[in-house]
Amino acid sequence: MNSKSINRTFSTAPMMDWSDKHCRYFWRLLSKEALLYTEMVTSGAIIHGKGGPERFLNFNQEEHPIALQLGGSNPAELAQCAKIAQDFGYDEINLNVGCPSDRVQNNLIGAVMMGHPNLVADCIKAMQDAVDIPVTIKHRIGIDDQDSYDELHSFVETVANTGCETFIIHARKAILQGLSPKENREIPPLKYDVVAQIKRDFPQLEILLNGGLETYEQMHDALTYCDGVMIGREAYHNPSILLDVDSEFYNHEKKNHDKKAIVRSLYPYIENHLKEERSKLAYITRHILGLFNGMTGSRQFRRHLSEQAYKPTAGIEIVEAALALMPD
Repeated sequence: MNSKSINRTFSTAPMMDWSDKHCRYFWRLLSKEALLYTEMVTSGAIIHGKGGPERFLNFNQEEHPIALQLGGSNPAELAQCAKIAQDFGYDEINLNVGCPSDRVQNNLIGAVMMGHPNLVADCIKAMQDAVDIPVTIKHRIGIDDQDSYDELHSFVETVANTGCETFIIHARKAILQGLSPKENREIPPLKYDVVAQIKRDFPQLEILLNGGLETYEQMHDALTYCDGVMIGREAYHNPSILLDVDSEFYNHEKKNHDKKAIVRSLYPYIENHLKEERSKLAYITRHILGLFNGMTGSRQFRRHLSEQAYKPTAGIEIVEAALALMPD
């Protein structure tokens, strides 16, 4: 399948512990067009994890278009997982070559793989051979002392030679020794010009920019030199930014949005979730805490949900009570 047949003008980033299926279902209520990425799932979890692939790959059909991000460095295992994911109905497989955490480094997963471009290419090629859906990559602009433009250019060229067409580039390098994952999202400077140069040098590739984008103005500016933007923390902490994505980037008519109505449209989903064993209201409501940011009553809304939704008997009435704290 041609990688560019999916519209990646705007996508949400894979974020561990945040972009789970409940979060993505909520986001889909805010934007019908944004491409949604899962949290990173390791090949080991899918193949050997307790509960089987269903536990890690299950998603709601409403989430389409949806891409699975895989973590791993064994080409055969990644190919096996890509095939399983295709059978589950995912629209794209993405390889994580950007996560800087110690835990994944030790298993040769994430950003550390930028030091092994031929292995990355082998992984991409193995997955391409196993599936018909697009296989893409997300990476940094460098790692540690391997941060020259020539090294990045060579990395992209090596991976592109597999036929990979879509590169999501976090415009910071990763410092693998000495910085935490959180610090790696904030301390290394953003270098959008490096991503712009990659697009100039590889005009045939689809290049998406990730890192530090918070406003539509910044995103539209990025789209003057790359093909798409990926938003992470801003989409999570301020989900209202997704409300106008369809009109800003996909030619939909601009609408006035009733945020309370959007929350209430979650109620059937919440009720189904609460029927499941060991389910809690907070598993869903934690993702909507930032929806009213900046509005009168938003702090009380967040506090009420944060304090009440974890209780074993918490149900829809807790959400209604939180909404009542917000003026109409």
